[in-house]
Amino acid sequence: MSAATKEKAAQCAGCHGEAGKGAMPVFPKLAGQNFKYLSKQLRQFKDGTRQVAAMNAIAAALSDDDIAELSAYFAAQSPEPEAEEADPQGERIYRFGIAEKKVPACSACHGPEGQGNAPAGFPLLKGQFAAYTVKALTDYAKGARGGGKTPMRQIAARMTEDEMKAVAAYIATLK
Repeated sequence: MSAATKEKAAQCAGCHGEAGKGAMPVFPKLAGQNFKYLSKQLRQFKDGTRQVAAMNAIAAALSDDDIAELSAYFAAQSPEPEAEEADPQGERIYRFGIAEKKVPACSACHGPEGQGNAPAGFPLLKGQFAAYTVKALTDYAKGARGGGKTPMRQIAARMTEDEMKAVAAYIATLK
């Protein structure tokens, strides 16, 4: 990795933690996230498809090479779990879904251990801050995230806040 990439990655630490391992629960951990997902998100921030003011401003200055290098850097880091104790309801939702609400198992797309599906561009979830996961699910449910192409909007809209909190607490424990 170039010195310029290291410098750019260091600028991310204020919100996303050293090596993307997390700093504040309202911002996502980037460590271990797959390249395809990270680069897509950065491109969406850059072109304004995804709106988060601070990220839009930061991504606007990134070149395609910067996006590729930063995505590769964070993908190469090791994620760490947030919590040690699993939430039983959250585990049921993650592994089996909520059939009566047509909420599929999270593991179907994000993997049995939250590792994501890199070829499909589905994000790694394991060890993510519970607060961030709840925020992401809430944003999907409200239509504030994901555009029309992601099934996450419909899935999250079928979940209660308590169900979101439970599955987020479980995801935070995945290693």
